[in-house]
Amino acid sequence: MKISSYVSICAFAALILSSAAGWGTNLPLDLAKASKDYDAAQINGDRAALERLLADDYTLLNSSGSLENKSQLIADYTAAGYKLDPFVVRDPIEKVWASGAVLGGIATLTGMDGGKRFEATLRFSDIWAKRGGAWQVIYTHVSRVQK
Repeated sequence: MKISSYVSICAFAALILSSAAGWGTNLPLDLAKASKDYDAAQINGDRAALERLLADDYTLLNSSGSLENKSQLIADYTAAGYKLDPFVVRDPIEKVWASGAVLGGIATLTGMDGGKRFEATLRFSDIWAKRGGAWQVIYTHVSRVQK
């Protein structure tokens, strides 16, 4: 996995780990559940759950300015040797309306990728849409936070 992809993926993971940062208190119950399920899917490399929780037209604008699609993101999360450490989302953002939501914040992410340790501080925004009664992530934007 490329480091730039990894960094963007880690930021994407920050959304789902929101429960550790105290998110979800004002979220609709079904969105809170979807975000927790997505959290578990990223941490466990659960391909089936990622397939369900990411929209088919999903797009990621990663921290290097490159675009990735759903299949590329899933390949990164399920790659051998990828492991994300627990982390906390700072300055969380929650904007929710009837059929959509923006969840984001800042996270310092650490873990292993291909046998190498990494660390990156990232700001991210994930856009969720409620389609056919189910919440899915449709877009993510990630940028590096300068130290």
